[in-house]
Amino acid sequence: MKVPFSPPRIDSKITDAVVEALNSGWITTGPRTKRFESLLTKYGGHQATLCVNSGSSGLELMLRWFGVGPGDEVIVPAYTYSATANVAVHCGAKPVMVDSGTDFNISLKAIEAAITNKTKVIMPVDIAGWPCDYDEINALVKKENIRRLFRANTKEQETLGRILVLSDAAHSIGAFYKQKHTGSLTDISVYSFHAVKNLTTAEGGAVCLDLPEPFDNQSVYQYLLAKSLHGQTKDALAKVQAGGWRYDIIEPGYKYNMTDIQAAMGIAELERYDSENLVRRRQIFHRYAEAFSALSWAQLPDFETNDRTSSFHVFLLRIKKITEQQRDLIIQQIFEKDVAVNVHFVPLPMFTYYKNAGYNMDNYPVAYDNFSREISLPVYYDLTNDMVDYVVSTVKDAVNNVLTN
Repeated sequence: MKVPFSPPRIDSKITDAVVEALNSGWITTGPRTKRFESLLTKYGGHQATLCVNSGSSGLELMLRWFGVGPGDEVIVPAYTYSATANVAVHCGAKPVMVDSGTDFNISLKAIEAAITNKTKVIMPVDIAGWPCDYDEINALVKKENIRRLFRANTKEQETLGRILVLSDAAHSIGAFYKQKHTGSLTDISVYSFHAVKNLTTAEGGAVCLDLPEPFDNQSVYQYLLAKSLHGQTKDALAKVQAGGWRYDIIEPGYKYNMTDIQAAMGIAELERYDSENLVRRRQIFHRYAEAFSALSWAQLPDFETNDRTSSFHVFLLRIKKITEQQRDLIIQQIFEKDVAVNVHFVPLPMFTYYKNAGYNMDNYPVAYDNFSREISLPVYYDLTNDMVDYVVSTVKDAVNNVLTN
């Protein structure tokens, strides 16, 4: 049996939606993109949504909107995908990396210790779809002693009057924290719709705006729409309206817009996301958990509690009391049985660029421990129970082979 890691769900519903978009004549940003934005806003419970061409674009767009630049600091977890920190580097700011908790997510205690008068943004990441403790993070940035440290350099920073909480929710669309969807848990959240994500548009992302008063989220949306289209005051859909050809350029913006082809896929997927995709992913998580829970060497991930529910993106299995080298041997043996697994993630300080920039993995012991023992198991809609069981037996055999040799 061959088990791939995370193929997208491409069926007739998706292909028909894409063909319909192609035949409509609208293949760039158009009515489907606008509808997808509206549906995402309703789904997440936030104030406004801007669809973009990637989650990374969305994160960078929001850092630039907030005026993050040289001399500023952005707090990020050391345990995340490179995009989380890279976007801060692109803006000329310094990513300040902090350690994780045992649930893989960013440590609140480490965040607080890292805040300085240069801190402009905190970027928590919902690793594998498990929401961070947002009540604690949101309360932290509102503490009087933390507010006093904040130095506003732009109109947006002055209006907020504190550190911005920008959630990297790339993994967590559909997750719940205290009965609220991700998207409405922080000032701004950003989804990713990359090919391996739960809900995919092949490439793509969305900025979820839930800024507090006195911000007008609709006005911010309109400005971001221009900023994501080279600073144009009208997108393609607006310009084809009668007499609507004339537009202005208000700044040298970026090319971050989503196309209607992508949005067509997103609409089709979102319509069945809760009723089909998340249901199947939850079943797979529980099947893995039941299979591994009785094994002394298995450490299961958090995915459901009274106040949090995962989006069931990836099952992060940890093997107790092994080394990174043993983990790699286990993975190799799993691959030899035609089962594709992965590791989420290699901590950023282990990469050449960030090592050369002065980051030292020794400063993030929990993140390293999580990484060194972690194996990501496949989770996707078309993964059958027989395939899940084959993954389980393959993992068990590989672990037992390595631990007994």
